Amino acid sequence: MIYVLSGVLSRIVSNSFLNVFQKLLTNNGNKPSVVNFYTYLGLSILSVFLTPYLNLTLSRDLITNFIIMGILGALGNYYIIKALSIGELSSLAPINSYKPVVAMVIAFIYLKEIPSVFAILGILLIIAGTYILHFSGKGYNKTAVFYRVLALIFSGSEAVFIKKIILLTNIPTSFLLWAISGLIFSFVFVFASKHTPKIPQIKYLGLLVLSVGIMQYSTNYVFSKINVSYALALFQLSTLLSVFLGVNIFHERGLKRKIIACTVMITGAVIIIFN
Repeated sequence: MIYVLSGVLSRIVSNSFLNVFQKLLTNNGNKPSVVNFYTYLGLSILSVFLTPYLNLTLSRDLITNFIIMGILGALGNYYIIKALSIGELSSLAPINSYKPVVAMVIAFIYLKEIPSVFAILGILLIIAGTYILHFSGKGYNKTAVFYRVLALIFSGSEAVFIKKIILLTNIPTSFLLWAISGLIFSFVFVFASKHTPKIPQIKYLGLLVLSVGIMQYSTNYVFSKINVSYALALFQLSTLLSVFLGVNIFHERGLKRKIIACTVMITGAVIIIFN
């Protein structure tokens, strides 16, 4: 259990700091599609050293999940970077608490699962937290929120296919496949955007790649040990750290209000998931 808790803690810290490096890179004029591409390029190189052996048997199931995982991952990461390039880190981070709501909606549509009273209570808490977060209007950017919601949908869906890849292979191999699939589709996106893929600031890019690597490797490890829903609930704690980082590094305002909003939204997310 101590290894699982260490994995969760590593994921919480690295996830918050990688958002900081993404915002620093875009604040310095780097295009989100370019940052996205070089992130996956660095991760693909890193994954070679983290994969001592390959447990890989090609099958239609593996290839299908590989393709879908790559598309969803590249889109999710791109829209997170896009949102951070125009919005506040401390205002966008709490939106991640909507992941359980997205899962509930999908379950209702495809599985005809009717939400319970506690699940509805969780949704209302998340909505209340959103109101607390944005009622003052400061730091609220509708376009940034729209991009962050898109990222939430793509990344939340991606988790299902990551879990499937882990079950078909192992943790190191799944990390390698995740990085390569993201690299392929992020290259397609940067090519389609016609942005010149010049290398961003090496220092921030290196720290970003390291943070994403730690985040994803620890995520894969935790997914392999416990239910994805429980893991997502624990990962919500990174929201609080992101708010502190946004206020202290980028001098964003409204710390007290954002902490209250985060607490309310995380409570709602945990009620939905554990219910």
